[in-house]
Amino acid sequence: METQTATLAEIAREAGVSAPTVSKVLNGRADVAPSTRTRVEELLRAHGYRRRRAEASRSPLIDLVFHELESAWAMEVIRGVENVAQSAGLSVVLSESAGRLTPGRSWADQVAARRPHGVVLVLSELDGAQQALLTSRSIPFVVVDPAGDPGPDVPSIGATNWQGGLAATRHLVELGHTRIGAISGPSRMMCSRARIDGYRAALETAGLPVDPSLIVAGDFHHDAGYRLGMELLRRPDRPTAVFAGNDLQAVGLYEAARELGLRIPEDLSVVGFDDLPVARWVGPPLTTVRQPLTEMAEAAARLVLELGSAHEERAATRLELATSLVVRSSTAEVRRPSA
Repeated sequence: METQTATLAEIAREAGVSAPTVSKVLNGRADVAPSTRTRVEELLRAHGYRRRRAEASRSPLIDLVFHELESAWAMEVIRGVENVAQSAGLSVVLSESAGRLTPGRSWADQVAARRPHGVVLVLSELDGAQQALLTSRSIPFVVVDPAGDPGPDVPSIGATNWQGGLAATRHLVELGHTRIGAISGPSRMMCSRARIDGYRAALETAGLPVDPSLIVAGDFHHDAGYRLGMELLRRPDRPTAVFAGNDLQAVGLYEAARELGLRIPEDLSVVGFDDLPVARWVGPPLTTVRQPLTEMAEAAARLVLELGSAHEERAATRLELATSLVVRSSTAEVRRPSA
């Protein structure tokens, strides 16, 4: 405790403020001038100050942060974090970064003020200053399905996206399809790139050419599946099968096929990714790659609580949960032209 007190006093002297002002910054209080807060935060980072866990009084909360919330995908993640939070007697605070992969600075200040047990970020990432802010308050954080490479010091939970893309495409190859399109997610997202890499690997392993013109980039939303599906299916040399990258894009692709008079699976085989409830409800039920979203969220919430209760620093954990192919009625053997 003497070392910590001396460090706080040292930071206060260097910043030209009182020790109570440094304490206010640490506790996320709003009654500190922005320029003072910035100066103190920079010194906290420079000194590598870290509040001891024992002195960090926590609120009974887990912060759950999405880059966007409008999808059934998010509901599966919320369910998983809620399951763990309830069993631990905690509540969940939801926030959204309005489509940005990195939350704004005000979000980090709000988290510091709330002092939750931990933070779970979904398809999001923190910049260096935000990581340092949470670390100095002993607020652990875990990233679910990180958008980019989270780095060696960031705990994260993901899924075997490459293996899933491979399994989806290999299934179509085994049904005799040789012209297979793909609607990917955003290229900036690691999970999207991994799924398409698996798609390419399946084609190459089967000795089939990878036609770049059959790979189109979407955004994991229904509208992209419809728009890009129309683009692929209107081609004179259209694909006989499409790996839609996720279930919402697959549903959009279904709509495009219907408008063009194509039957699924007789004229077009479709595979999605995620295995959301909608995959069972659409007609015909969708063949898809199951991503264990609820289990991933549960694992992230458990990990963040373990990190918060650990008595000493732990090495960052990178955990990948297995994906699996779920075959339903949207895929069939390719139709050969009659002689």
